[in-house]
Amino acid sequence: MRLHGKAAKRARGQASLYQQIRVEITELMINPNSWPRGAVLLILFACMLGVSSHQLLAQQAGQAAPPASSQTPAASPQTQPAAPQTQTKSANDSGAAPTQPVPDPNVPKNDRILWALPNYLTVENASSLPPLTTGQKFKLVGQGTFDPVEFAFLALESGVNQASNTNPTFGQGLKGYGKRYALAFADNTVENFMVGAVFPSALRQDPRYYQMGKGKFLHRVEYAGLRVFLTRSDSGKTEFNFSEILGAGTAAAISNAYHPGPRTFGSNVNVWWTQIGWDAVSYEMKEFWPDIHHYLVRGHHKT
Repeated sequence: MRLHGKAAKRARGQASLYQQIRVEITELMINPNSWPRGAVLLILFACMLGVSSHQLLAQQAGQAAPPASSQTPAASPQTQPAAPQTQTKSANDSGAAPTQPVPDPNVPKNDRILWALPNYLTVENASSLPPLTTGQKFKLVGQGTFDPVEFAFLALESGVNQASNTNPTFGQGLKGYGKRYALAFADNTVENFMVGAVFPSALRQDPRYYQMGKGKFLHRVEYAGLRVFLTRSDSGKTEFNFSEILGAGTAAAISNAYHPGPRTFGSNVNVWWTQIGWDAVSYEMKEFWPDIHHYLVRGHHKT
């Protein structure tokens, strides 16, 4: 009500102003000497027009504001389709079963022998697995060869060799021990990669050891010992273990480049069969370590 009273008062003021201006214009037409006064009134009229037009625009803007607010609900339907998407997503998430990472069947688990020695190439409780790629063969061999425990084992082996004065030309002391350690590391690295990665990749043979797991003790001992002569191809067929025999022989030949003399055929054959013999021992350990592990853990729980 107060706003309507102000508007009526403003309208009456403007009407009286217009009437006065009309009188002034009439006087200007009759008496030209009154131009200065009329000029001032014209200026005031222009100012009043400007003020009134500014107020009118302000009122129009104020009246246009509610439609803008009323348009807000109209705009909300445009944004509402996002809500069903969110609900659909939450419904899918709530209905979806929790997924767990599936282990790669190509990669055997590392059940460390004696809780220490790396054991990446042993397969337990599986009769067959998809073949390994060349990259996987090299990766698994590298993980076992450069395992920290492997370095510690080679350090122990070098200490035993120094105590027994193996390769007397190396001498004693720290210098002699360093030479023996480097020799053991080179032999281990070259033989592991030749037997487990290079030749298996070239001949398409599986370097993994498939544990028998069950059966009579002697039968399992025979099975593990024969793995140096028998292995599986990438297709799963039983084959002669060319990777073991040729890999160990190649490693023995390469060792001539850094082993002290004498470099004879007999010494090479000795190194060759020694490496095959150690591989046979490792197969026996891979075969029976799960049983030993289970027995020790079960005995620990009983106590």
